[in-house]
This record gives sequence, C-alpha cells and structure tokens, in this order.
Amino acid sequence: MNALFRNTLEPRRIVVGITGASGFVYGIRLLELLRELGVETHVIASRSALLTMAYETDFKLADLESRADFLYKPDDVAASISSGSFRTLGMIVAPCSMKTLGEIAGGVSSGLVGRAADVVLKERRRLVLLARETPLNQVHLHNMLTVTQMGAVIAPPVPAFYARPDSLASMVDHTLGRVLDLFDLESATVKRWLKTP
Repeated sequence: MNALFRNTLEPRRIVVGITGASGFVYGIRLLELLRELGVETHVIASRSALLTMAYETDFKLADLESRADFLYKPDDVAASISSGSFRTLGMIVAPCSMKTLGEIAGGVSSGLVGRAADVVLKERRRLVLLARETPLNQVHLHNMLTVTQMGAVIAPPVPAFYARPDSLASMVDHTLGRVLDLFDLESATVKRWLKTP
C-alpha cells in the first residue's frame, strides 16, 4: 500500500484543550461541532476548566466525557497526544487562559495542555488559541506576539455583530465556525459577509 493511500485512511483528529478562562461553553460546543463533522477529538480539560464549568454552566464531567472521543487527565504527559508521532490536524485551546498562553509562549508546560500545544508547534501543525482576557497587559500582548511568531493563531472569541446574532448560542457558533475555517472545516454556523454591488 503506498503512503498516499494509507494517509487518506487515517482519521481526522483534532486536540482540544479547555482551560480555566471564562468561556467553558466554547470548549464543549466545539466538541459538538467536531463530532457533527466526523472529526475525532482528543480532549484535555485542566483542573481550572472543571472549576469554571461548575461556576458557569450546569454541565458535569459526564457531559464532557460524552462529547469527547478521548478524554485525558490534565497531568498525563505520557498520553499519545504528547508525541509528535501521533498525527493530528492540530489543536484548538478553547478557551485559552493567560496562564496557558504564557506556558506555550515560554516553551514550558505544567501539564498535558501545554505539552500538547508544544508538540503541535514543533510539528508545524495548526494551533489556535481562543485567548480570553480583558483588558490586556503588556505581558499578555508580548505572549500573544511570541506565540504568533512561533506559528500559532490567536483568535479571541469576539462577536461578529454584522451576523446579527439573536442569542449567546449563535455568537458562540459563529466564533467557533470561524475557528474551524482555519482548519478548512465547514461547520455551517458562520453567517458569512456578503456585499453585492
């Protein structure tokens, strides 16, 4: 079997990191959209993410488990996704805390989210960070510039009001649809800008 044919049989996989920044809904909705698209998900939720989940939503750990194809413990640095030999389309961190952003920018990791992101960068795969903080200080901005220079994409979850969202859910869907665009995945959740002459 030639290499080209073999590669077409590999599952489409994306690593999803969920950290403790406000916006747990972005992570769990992303898993739903990826499942609809037939993309295999490898998920790490930090301990802080589970705290945020409890504060912001009515979701439980079982809800997260039911939406992930594979769910890893946040300190399991021996997981398959901690190796560049495990092929993926890349990684999305949704939401991405400033702590996680700082770890990625510094090339150090205290757990699997940072290690998986480091692997994605070293393998020159797509890394998208939904950075959640406002206002931003100089360190935040410096870290964003650093990871951008390393090849990551900073995609803050900023609502697009030209889409005339009628609910929080539609704002979330539009943002995540634009993130999936970065992986050439069409989620049909984006109301695209169209101006005709």
